[in-house]
Amino acid sequence: MANWGPLENRYGNKSPRKMLALDGGGIRGIITLEYLAKIEQDLKHKLGKDDRFRLCDYFDYIAGTSTGAIIAAGLSLGMSVSELLNFYVKEGKKMFDKNFILKRWKAFYGDGEILEKLKETFGEDTDLCLKDGKYKSLLMIVTMNRTTDSPWPISNNPFAKYNDESRQDCNCRIKLFQLVRASAAAPVYFPPETLQWDPNNPDKTFVFVDGGTTPYNNPSFLLYKMATQPGFRLNWEIGEDKLLLVSVGTGSSPTQGEYGNLLNTLQALPDNLMYAASVDQDINCRVIGRCTYGAAIDRELGDMIPRDNNGHIIPLSQDLKKHFLYVRYNVELTQSGMRDIGINDLDPEPLRQLDAVKNIKELKKVGSFAANKHVDLAHFGSFV
Repeated sequence: MANWGPLENRYGNKSPRKMLALDGGGIRGIITLEYLAKIEQDLKHKLGKDDRFRLCDYFDYIAGTSTGAIIAAGLSLGMSVSELLNFYVKEGKKMFDKNFILKRWKAFYGDGEILEKLKETFGEDTDLCLKDGKYKSLLMIVTMNRTTDSPWPISNNPFAKYNDESRQDCNCRIKLFQLVRASAAAPVYFPPETLQWDPNNPDKTFVFVDGGTTPYNNPSFLLYKMATQPGFRLNWEIGEDKLLLVSVGTGSSPTQGEYGNLLNTLQALPDNLMYAASVDQDINCRVIGRCTYGAAIDRELGDMIPRDNNGHIIPLSQDLKKHFLYVRYNVELTQSGMRDIGINDLDPEPLRQLDAVKNIKELKKVGSFAANKHVDLAHFGSFV
């Protein structure tokens, strides 16, 4: 039997479940946090909670990739959104500025400053085991194992095969701060992270780079699979009244125009691939799940929100037998995207970079305007 520890009362029985998936995107995680601040505030008022309310009290499973992994880990441990926002504002330059990092590369090894900050934030001894009560919700982090050349989504689901504590290579023994750094080890920004899964077997030592280099920079559809597919052994029930999935982006930045030369191609290609993979995950969620809110995918698919023959949105009281309710919050970092959320005095181009640390104030403004424009708890249906 799986050991839920202090979470037994919450997870030991079947009930409707709510999931939160957070994209990667460097310092643009500030946009994600502004969305989450609005969600946290609205839920607190709607549910009649006091200032002790946290998103981990509402969402049962929180997943993140890269910068999303940092945020997801903090939320799952019970941090407030404001605490995480303060962390990003204070430490953002050290985490995501290439120039700063290249000058201070030693800080990412041994007892360097950033390593110490992650230890301080998440706890030096915090692993993925649920027994000690540190976690307030389930957590999943997307990593990229360069040794095996494969995505490794790692969770604290006590049923998971590789979380069996009788295994020498049990996932639960890995320290959280190391796992978070492995997920956020973006090429150029961070050196790879090397982790030894089995202390008695050198062959179980692996090198990790940013989880955003996998197809799961947007981990939403992956999270759905990990919650419901038999191989992951959690086996949550599907249904529009049984499963909610809220996905939050860091601002989409589709590249305009053509590649001018080989250098431009090499610079733009990673962002292009991450954007395309993110859209694919979004489409998968809208096909299998029932989308209640999200920007149009393209001119052909539209927003994929179910409508009747007259073009009216079908009310949620009519069950369409989809696997889950799905909400996608994101903002397009283009001139038209800025106009859509009511901002006319910002150039979005500098905000598109993963290391836009000089524009933290502007990123906060974009995130706040977008959240106020987009977030509505009516999108959550019966789950509020």
